[in-house]
Amino acid sequence: MHFTSERRLDGVLEREFTLGEIPGTLWTPGSAAPAPLILMAHNNGLPKAQPRLVARGRHTAAHGYAVATIDAAGCGDRPRSAADEQARAELRRAMQAGEPVDEIFESLVGPLVENAVPEWQTVLDALLPLPEIGGPVGYSGWMALGIRLAVVDPRIVAAGFFAGGFVPRAQREEARQVTIPLLMLLQWDDEGNPRQRALDLFDAFGTKEKTLHANMGGHTGTPWFEGEDANRFYGRHLK
Repeated sequence: MHFTSERRLDGVLEREFTLGEIPGTLWTPGSAAPAPLILMAHNNGLPKAQPRLVARGRHTAAHGYAVATIDAAGCGDRPRSAADEQARAELRRAMQAGEPVDEIFESLVGPLVENAVPEWQTVLDALLPLPEIGGPVGYSGWMALGIRLAVVDPRIVAAGFFAGGFVPRAQREEARQVTIPLLMLLQWDDEGNPRQRALDLFDAFGTKEKTLHANMGGHTGTPWFEGEDANRFYGRHLK
C-alpha cells in the first residue's frame, strides 16, 4: 500500500492510497488509539470522490472510526470493459423507454460484485496491519456488495446497507446466509428501488438482529440524522 497524499480536515486525517491498480481513500480520527475500521462502498459505478460518499467518510471518521473506500474494478475512473459500457447504454435506453430492466441490471451488476469482492478483501488485508487501525470491521453502503462480503469474509461483524439500486439474484439468495447485525436504510419513494423488493430482502436476511429505518423521499434524500443513528449502531458492535 502506497499513500500518495494526505491532508487534515477538522481533526480527521484524509489520505489517498494505491494498492496495485486499486485507488482508495482512508480517513482516520485524530486520536492516537487504534480505531475500528469501516469499509464504505458506493453504489456500482460511482467514483470514490463522489461528494456524498466523501462527506459520509469524514463524518464517520470524526466519530472515532477509520474509514476506507476504493474505486473497485469498473467503478469510478477505472477502465470499464466494452460489455460494461454496452450494458450501461442499454440500461439508460430501457429506463427512458419504460421497459423492463431486471435482466440488464443482472448482466451489469452481477459481474461488478464478483470483481469487487476480492479487491475489497485485498484492501482489507493491507489495512488491518496499520497501527492506527484496530478492532473489528464494519461495512457501510452498497447492498449487493455488502451481502457477498458479509457471507464470505468473517472479519466483517456488522453492516449498514442502503436499499438502493438492484440486488442480483445471487445476492438475494445469499441474504439468507447473512447472520451479522444489520441496519438497513430505505427511502420510501426511491424511484430506482421498488419498495416491496427491498422489504422482501430485509425479511430474507438470516440474522436475528436487523433494523429497518424507512424515510420519505427519493434515492438521495436520506436524512442527515441517519448518520447519527448509524454511528450508534456501529458503536454497539465495533467499540
